[in-house]
Amino acid sequence: MAKKNKQKVKQDLLTEDSQNTEEQVNVETADTALAEEEKPEEKSEQKPEAKKDAKTKNVQKDNKQDKQKDKKKSKVKKPSKTAKRIKETTSELKKVTWPSFGTVVKKTGVVLAVVLIFAVVLFGIDRLLSWLFELLTTSVSG
Repeated sequence: MAKKNKQKVKQDLLTEDSQNTEEQVNVETADTALAEEEKPEEKSEQKPEAKKDAKTKNVQKDNKQDKQKDKKKSKVKKPSKTAKRIKETTSELKKVTWPSFGTVVKKTGVVLAVVLIFAVVLFGIDRLLSWLFELLTTSVSG
């Protein structure tokens, strides 16, 4: 029973919080709507010539800002794909844990030993098979 009461209290608090946030949003939207309604009235009080001058000034400002942005964009060079790849490669190589020289020498010795053993085994098998082949061909022809 106590758990159910706690759950009901939590649900009531959550619904109250959601209603409060909805009311806050409604108040904010109403404030912005009122502010927008007041702006056109102020503009209508201006003379038409003043409106045109304000518009041309705004357009000129926008054009200047666009030109400045274009200059900044042209000055900032993007790194090429090769440079980007080199940076990524070097950063990845810094993360690698390299083995010590002694470990490299030991593992190289193991590899060479295994290669030599396989070379001897394959050489022995090749000699055995060639000897058997010669035996078969001489006995058939002789």
